Amino acid sequence: MTTRPPIRVFGEDDDDERMVRTALRVILSAEPDLEVVGEAATGAEAVSVVRERRPDVVLMDVRMPEIDGIRATEQILAMLDEPPRVVVVTTFENDSYVYDALRAGAAGFLLKRADADALVQAVRLVSHSDTLLFPSAVRTLAAEHARAYPAPPPWVARLTGRESDVLRLMAQGLTNAEIARRMEVGPATVKSHVAAILAKTGTRDRTQAVIAAYEAGFMNAR
Repeated sequence: MTTRPPIRVFGEDDDDERMVRTALRVILSAEPDLEVVGEAATGAEAVSVVRERRPDVVLMDVRMPEIDGIRATEQILAMLDEPPRVVVVTTFENDSYVYDALRAGAAGFLLKRADADALVQAVRLVSHSDTLLFPSAVRTLAAEHARAYPAPPPWVARLTGRESDVLRLMAQGLTNAEIARRMEVGPATVKSHVAAILAKTGTRDRTQAVIAAYEAGFMNAR
């Protein structure tokens, strides 16, 4: 029996909230499948340390000195061939900074008031799963920030009927396995549809695809 290597986690938080970083480290280090590989107090420091230590998951505060969490997320995702999954840590779920971070490539977000179980679950979820982190909140943010396109982007017309169905189910937070059961197809077929959706929308992952769908008005069209 093989043992899965631990999830490597990097934590970043404003230096004024050093106690938050300490609490995160204690909570995560207590889990046998998680390993904290670094911390940072500024966005610039985070970019440097992530480049060096290559974590699987980064917990990113959106409001950071020197380089804010949004720019730090962009730089981290752009500089590595296999970038980590970034989870935004925030005080307010409807903060415009959160939405900007999601558009920059963050996989989801976590509220600072979340309990220890929610923190650990979030790290595991973004590391090993193909679902959205807090899908209802992501959908709400995307709908609130939807752009007014004079016409749907070209990718909307390029989606097949099946791909359109899969994208709508992705927006509900369903995993590939759940979508497969709902559509009565095999998981491999769903995985193929998801890959096509990402390619046609020009997005990095499921979160970005859902945001693109809302901004294009796709979720309101039938």
